Amino acid sequence: MSANVDLNNRPDYDRVLQDIADYVLTFKIESAEALDTARNCLMDTLGCGLLALRFPECTKHLGPLVEGTVVPFGARVPGTSYRLDPVKAAWDIGCIVRWLDYNDTWLAAEWGHPSDNLGAILAVADHLSQKRIASGEAPLTVRDVLEAMIMAHEIQGVIALENSFNRVGLDHVLLVKVASTAVTAKLMGANREQLLSALSHAFADGQALRTYRHAPNAGSRKSWAAGDATSRGVRLADIALRGEMGIPGVLTAKQWGFYDVSFSHTNNDLALKPENKRAFSFSRPYGSYVMENVLFKISFPAEFHVQTACEAAVTLHPLVRNRLHDIDRIVITTHESAIRIISKVGPLANAADRDHCIQYMTAVPLAFGNLVAEQYEDDFHAAHPIIDVLREKMVIVEEPRFTREYLEADKRSIANAVQVFFKDGSSTENVVVEYPIGHRRRRAEGIPLLEDKFKANLATRFTGQRSNQIFTLCKDQARLESTPVNRFIDLFVI
Repeated sequence: MSANVDLNNRPDYDRVLQDIADYVLTFKIESAEALDTARNCLMDTLGCGLLALRFPECTKHLGPLVEGTVVPFGARVPGTSYRLDPVKAAWDIGCIVRWLDYNDTWLAAEWGHPSDNLGAILAVADHLSQKRIASGEAPLTVRDVLEAMIMAHEIQGVIALENSFNRVGLDHVLLVKVASTAVTAKLMGANREQLLSALSHAFADGQALRTYRHAPNAGSRKSWAAGDATSRGVRLADIALRGEMGIPGVLTAKQWGFYDVSFSHTNNDLALKPENKRAFSFSRPYGSYVMENVLFKISFPAEFHVQTACEAAVTLHPLVRNRLHDIDRIVITTHESAIRIISKVGPLANAADRDHCIQYMTAVPLAFGNLVAEQYEDDFHAAHPIIDVLREKMVIVEEPRFTREYLEADKRSIANAVQVFFKDGSSTENVVVEYPIGHRRRRAEGIPLLEDKFKANLATRFTGQRSNQIFTLCKDQARLESTPVNRFIDLFVI
């Protein structure tokens, strides 16, 4: 055979794609814990979106691309009066739920926020339910939404367990796109071939870079990147349902596939060596593990790797609030992932820059006893120069045990410790917090506070009567699951 031709035997779909498709199409959700956690996740995610509507930098992105557009059976964006096509509605919902960095988190080899997928799930479910009713069919129910959430969490989270996209410079919203593509294609009625086609196109896309999450370029794109990804998932599912052919070897094709192009060592010289070639690895099959173990952000709207440092800082606040100018140094003992993502010095250019800075997010609760979304804004930062004074006194130290236990399956800790040293030689205790209040190990303690967070977020948008109506429904698992999706969304429309 000539060396100047390619062998054109079309392969079967890559096994990774087949495993996702078979999971989505055949797995039965039977875990009561997963369904209960998904219910709490639904509440929390919608509440985060409602809170974000208070910020003009978020709301400027919302609404139809063409003003005045009327969409039959348009999907609603909670907390607004918008009725949009499902692709733009997914963008808007994904944008609001992620804007404040306050929704759930998954931490492993890759990081992410699986509830970002609710943008796609809710937009498609609302649109389909309205269409079904108009055709005399039964609408989807909130149970369908919860099951789709569990599956989206599982796809995103299980891939993230062993596969680090950040190590090759790619952003974790790639996994939002893949998970949203899979579950919305199923909601739309895709068969196996259509679902495989949709997934293949999700990996064939050019993928977002992590540039906008890191110094010196951190900015507000990180707040709408998930909306963009979940919206793209809906679009790709729609393309596949129209009969578009797939790309079977999208991951494994030599030279042109995702593994060789995007998942191998980014230095071209090193990439030529076989030991620097990468492929996905998996430590467990798909089930309901991720939803059962997901991390809720309860106390602080802050990047999750700093949650325990914020909690330690709140503990220390009464001891240091009257001695801030007497501080010599502040030692934050942390884990490797926190250092890699959010440890930075120098000027902080915007709110998104501040909420990805461990020094800023620890300084604020040390000085003020709490950390809320408004404290990232330019006017608050400018009015309180003590924050930057404290940042300059901070020393970041890695604790190998924290780094190790962060990845251990039976622990998955997110530990930080904070200790303050004063100029007179005295010091506070070293306050260590290993598991944040949103961790599975602290569920009993955390859920009542999560419910309080939801009620407070509802109150930012709705009357007391409407808020109580929504909360009462969301507390009742059986009643909520049986509620038609369109009726559920009606409660959130302005």
